[in-house]
Amino acid sequence: MKNKQVAHYIKWLATIVTLSGAILASLNIYPYSAITLNTGAGIFLIWAILIRDRAMITVNLGLLLIYSIGLTVKLL
Repeated sequence: MKNKQVAHYIKWLATIVTLSGAILASLNIYPYSAITLNTGAGIFLIWAILIRDRAMITVNLGLLLIYSIGLTVKLL
């Protein structure tokens, strides 16, 4: 039961962070938008691992990789 509650709060934290990143992206505030979206994907990845959802693990691992490569290329 406790693990389910923790997963619930992690999911909502990830949602808020990801939506914040989307707002920053729509306002063209770079690199903060990419950093925030990367953080959201990382939190969602933790949540997906907790609930053992392989599709969500794959999607968020992919997003984390894509955002990280984009940030690295852009900032170097």
